[in-house]
Amino acid sequence: MTTRTPLRLPSLKLVGIAVVAGIIAGAAAVYISEAGYGNGGAQTASAECAATRDTAARITPLLTGQVAAMVAADQPRRLTAVSFKGADGKPMTLDKFAGKTVLFNLWATWCVPCREEMPALNALEREMGSDKFQVVAVNIDTGDDEKPKAFLAETGVDALQLYRDNTIDVFNDLKKEGLAFGLPVTLLIDGKGCLISAMNGPAAWDSDEAKALIKGAIGV
Repeated sequence: MTTRTPLRLPSLKLVGIAVVAGIIAGAAAVYISEAGYGNGGAQTASAECAATRDTAARITPLLTGQVAAMVAADQPRRLTAVSFKGADGKPMTLDKFAGKTVLFNLWATWCVPCREEMPALNALEREMGSDKFQVVAVNIDTGDDEKPKAFLAETGVDALQLYRDNTIDVFNDLKKEGLAFGLPVTLLIDGKGCLISAMNGPAAWDSDEAKALIKGAIGV
């Protein structure tokens, strides 16, 4: 059993905004003040994720500044079965990104911190996206694609593909894994689909600290 670690929140202002947004949207929790990684029952680190322990240890000193709220997983496990819809609207899972380090993010248009960090995620993908790394941002608004598409267009987010799950099952699945407590949720996953680290809450993903974290994760 892993230990819950309090989030070191980047902005008290964002906390207040997120709470208001959650009330308006009828959301149960937009921003949660602590994060931890449960075992999802009796889950343990698989043999495939053995090397991920080394990666988690390597990036731990890099969890500072704008990414200080991210916590390295002490029991890496595979998350390749996490499912959502691709940009073409067809079902897909994280194993589609095998071989790439992925920054996996859940967001919604009604979540103010999510909206504020989306341009930074876009900038990170624009600068660092490659055959080794990709930002995969999954929108969980209910209904059709019109609202998230309009938001991305209005904010100039053009480097991120629109991945979707209007059933919110992906959030609930990660909640069962002890990884999702509110929005936004961000997971760092290696090329084998193994969890390196995770956080609940927003971050400046275009910051020097975030870029150093990604470089450390992909080993460059």
